Amino acid sequence: MRTRSSGMVLSDPEKRAIYDQYGEEGLKGMPPPGSQSRSSTTAGPSGPSNFRYNPSDPDDFFSEFMASNKTYSFDQDRTRFQPRSHWTSARNSRSEAPSGSRKESGASTSHVEKSPPVEKTLLCTLEELYNGTKRKMKITRNVAKPDGRVEVETEVLAVEVLPGWKKGTKITFPNKGDRLHGQLAQDLTFVLDSKPHDVYNLEGNNLLVKQEIPLVDALAGAEINLRTLDGRNLPVRVEEVVRPGYEVVLENEGWPIRKEPGKKGKLVIKFDVTFPMRLSSSQRAAIRRIMGG
Repeated sequence: MRTRSSGMVLSDPEKRAIYDQYGEEGLKGMPPPGSQSRSSTTAGPSGPSNFRYNPSDPDDFFSEFMASNKTYSFDQDRTRFQPRSHWTSARNSRSEAPSGSRKESGASTSHVEKSPPVEKTLLCTLEELYNGTKRKMKITRNVAKPDGRVEVETEVLAVEVLPGWKKGTKITFPNKGDRLHGQLAQDLTFVLDSKPHDVYNLEGNNLLVKQEIPLVDALAGAEINLRTLDGRNLPVRVEEVVRPGYEVVLENEGWPIRKEPGKKGKLVIKFDVTFPMRLSSSQRAAIRRIMGG
């Protein structure tokens, strides 16, 4: 019997392959010639294909299944089968892509800082602030080059000071400051300052003047002439007796009000009286006689 089976195996290539892999036990699951076996049809990516199986032997089931349908393959442990790679779905293909190839929706972008403005003092006379002026200011800034060097650049800026601007007003030129690596260009800001004036002081929108007069003018009447900040001659006549601290207030002769075009503050003149250091006897007698003392 063994010799007959061996001869059958040798003459039949399919049985020979089963015999080599499983031995005689594998041949026992083969249906005898002419016996009925069950068949089924399955559809794969390439279209329908037929396979036959004998339900008495699981190994033969998978062997015949694999022989008839090339779309599937065994795992090494022969306990499961899975689709070949060309059946990978589009969803799996996307999910298997490297994470670096996808842009995360919540990814944050780099934030470039902008340094505080560079501030420079622009010193003006009170007349320039009162009337307005234009200045040409030469500035320098540090500029970073693509090769890493930092160069100093110069530029002349036209600065316009409007009438009625005051000390502390800021005039900003965007992006005219330093331009360094990793930073946005700085803004350049001019801060107005005023030089001391010989006659006028500014308080709010009012111009203050301190005026000294001699005792005789304080008693007999005084007349002064002021040179205004816009270049006019302004006479001021005082008929009353002037005591120390006496004030004369002139409307609309003060500082220009920016929010109310055409309107100005007040001009306040504060008088101080100077007394003689000494009097002669005849002067004393004359004063007594005049004053009725």
